[in-house]
Amino acid sequence: MDVKIEESWKEQLKDEFEKDYFIKLTDFIRNEYRTKQIFPPAKLIFNAFEHTPFNQVKVVILGQDPYHNDGQAHGLSFSVPDGIRQPPSLVNIFKEINRNLSIPVPQSGNLTRWANQGVLLLNATLTVQAHMAGSHQKKGWESFTDAAIHKLAEKRENIVFILWGAYAQKKASFIDPNKHLILKSVHPSPLSAHNGFFGNDHFSKTNDFLIQKGIKPIEW
Repeated sequence: MDVKIEESWKEQLKDEFEKDYFIKLTDFIRNEYRTKQIFPPAKLIFNAFEHTPFNQVKVVILGQDPYHNDGQAHGLSFSVPDGIRQPPSLVNIFKEINRNLSIPVPQSGNLTRWANQGVLLLNATLTVQAHMAGSHQKKGWESFTDAAIHKLAEKRENIVFILWGAYAQKKASFIDPNKHLILKSVHPSPLSAHNGFFGNDHFSKTNDFLIQKGIKPIEW
């Protein structure tokens, strides 16, 4: 399969494309798009990589699954396109940014502007069947996105890994805290946000770290 993915990532992940799991995943995903309604649109599956080339990654924000309702998913974790109502977790992210940095809450939930500044907005699973949360989990995507995190953790330095919730926090096991900053808290979901997401100061901590390392901070 000729994978349409940004060139620097294609180079980093080329070994994955030859592996059995990825070949099986490709067959499964192609058939799903042919026979069902799948999100995001096929051309946006690798959108996170497209906006944030390997050597430009400053921050990784790891999500779990794409949004599964109409028009929401566009290949960036937690983000929705312009004109789409902000989902509850994203509302809470903006609330925390406002509390932490006094930045006004934006009207649009489109986080492409973060991605273009070096924030890799990566979901562990890159596709989902419409209205069926988690429907493409354990099909192979997790191995692929883990490989991307491994490459960043090994080959780069001074990246901020923002891990919200128990699922994301498991990824800390293969990130060297001497090379990178790892920030953990509960998930911004309404179910958990009041138990430690609000007040985590992750956005100011990220920028303080980047500045300290001589890297341009993120305009949240």
